Amino acid sequence: MKILIQNGRVIDPASGRDEVADVAIASGRIVAIVAAAGQGKLPDFGADRVIDARGLVVAPGLVDLAARLREPGQEHEGMLESELAAAAAGGVTSLVCPPDTDPTLDEPGLVEMLKFRARKLSRCRVFPLGALTRRLEGHTLTEMAELTEAGCVGFSQADVPVTDSQVLLRALQYAATFGYTVWLRPLDAWLGKGVAAQGAMATRLGLSGVPAVAETIALHTIFELVRVTKARVHLCRLSSAAGVALLRAAKAEGLPVTADVNINSLHLTDVDIGYFNADMRLTPPLRQGPDRAALRAALADGTVDALVSDHNPVADDMKNLPFGEAEPGATGLELLLSLALRWGADSGLPLVHTLGRVTHDPVRVLGDALGSLASSAGRLVDGGVADVCIFDPAAEWMVSPALLASQGKHTPFSFASTGMALPGRVRATLVAGTVAYEAAAEAAR
Repeated sequence: MKILIQNGRVIDPASGRDEVADVAIASGRIVAIVAAAGQGKLPDFGADRVIDARGLVVAPGLVDLAARLREPGQEHEGMLESELAAAAAGGVTSLVCPPDTDPTLDEPGLVEMLKFRARKLSRCRVFPLGALTRRLEGHTLTEMAELTEAGCVGFSQADVPVTDSQVLLRALQYAATFGYTVWLRPLDAWLGKGVAAQGAMATRLGLSGVPAVAETIALHTIFELVRVTKARVHLCRLSSAAGVALLRAAKAEGLPVTADVNINSLHLTDVDIGYFNADMRLTPPLRQGPDRAALRAALADGTVDALVSDHNPVADDMKNLPFGEAEPGATGLELLLSLALRWGADSGLPLVHTLGRVTHDPVRVLGDALGSLASSAGRLVDGGVADVCIFDPAAEWMVSPALLASQGKHTPFSFASTGMALPGRVRATLVAGTVAYEAAAEAAR
């Protein structure tokens, strides 16, 4: 189908483009982008459909580096159909899923099945991470070459620390040899067993605490091993000011490391736990105000490379429990854009800068693992893939379970928890030139 998006504010963070323009799409690719104020004209296009984007932003589809789809194995908490529908509703056109499914993504057949199911749904591109060790047990390395051939873009332990440094060293050596990226959540296995961040709030509530050193000890170990092996490592979900300082020093040294932060740590603190609100039971746990400020500043200056939803749908029966017993996690795919916009506005950043952290910058983290998509994913460029998010930056909405397409309805940003309205509503999402989501009739004419 040929689609013409007219009169939208076209923003491409990779090139700095920010202008009112028309975008012509055919055969899953962008045929041309022509500025409304320029002298150029679109070729004789013959669009099958015209989308009027007047007053809307036309941006690259969002790229989310952390979204659990809960399939296979946890279909009672989320299924590919519901979670990829949530991705499309949130303007997310590509996502990375961790390997902690059931069974674990440590066999090529499982990876191929997941990618096949996702392709059939045509809602969002899915890029799996393969398990770094068999069953995530931290003992035996997986067959990384075979998993890469099956479609894995990197290797991860999800939230399970590798307690044996010898195993981690061998994994990084192997990954460095073949150019793979290892994705690690920096967490000391012995210090990271609490349910809230260590501090006055956890003490007052009688909750077991996770100190910031649980993150920094793991970071020191990772950086020492990176110095030895030269392996590329992506650090998942930094949560502390001390961790940010170590990351900044590592990057200044030239170590091949990148990092992300999730929407929860960027906007909330441990005070938001309130009276044991289980929707605030998250991993990593919410930390104090100075940690949040450091994460916000690091994302703004590029020390932290990407903002992620950390989407992790949780069923009612696993959330409606005492705080310490509730399953950690929250729905986030449909909130990623809005919370990125709120952070950008709070930080006084131009929109093109804000959108870069959820489009082009995550693609840079993925790099060559994207294959043929690496040159145009997260971008709006002539000849590039037509993954597009069209949203209304002026619209505000209140998060409620009824509005969420995800099977998981628990989020710390529900109006009942925070009472705040979120900016930005997705009007349409295109994946490879096909409309994967459309909010209302006025989005297209």
